[in-house]
Amino acid sequence: MPVRIQAEPFDPGAELNAFSKTASDVGAVVSFTGLVRDVSGGLEVMEIEHYPAMTEPAIEAMVTEAKTRWALADVLVIHRFGHLNAGDTIMMVATASRHRADAFAAADFLMDYLKSRAPFWKKEVTGEGAAWVESKAEDETALERWKA
Repeated sequence: MPVRIQAEPFDPGAELNAFSKTASDVGAVVSFTGLVRDVSGGLEVMEIEHYPAMTEPAIEAMVTEAKTRWALADVLVIHRFGHLNAGDTIMMVATASRHRADAFAAADFLMDYLKSRAPFWKKEVTGEGAAWVESKAEDETALERWKA
């Protein structure tokens, strides 16, 4: 159940290959890789901040919840912080299970919770200045389907 919070870039293909090799008794591996989007059309850099003593335990709790809801053999979550450019890989989630339905559902659940509840603070810097990224109503709506 690796959770890695890091500034360094990573290779999603290499991470997925390594993750898949550790899961010998599974029938499905699902992955999602997120990229920094230039929503405004003028992004110079995305600054991502976090508090390590809060971030890692919060994400580990999300992973633990996913493992209680679905039959998962393994989970990988990688999230970057620091200065990122448009198109940079920002995060990755991979889930492994005996059956694809559990792997897909758990990956979807983790993405919704990472997007809305992981304690990261994001600031978009453009030629016009800098602004903190605010939560979106559609992200909150997506969480509703996971309420027990």
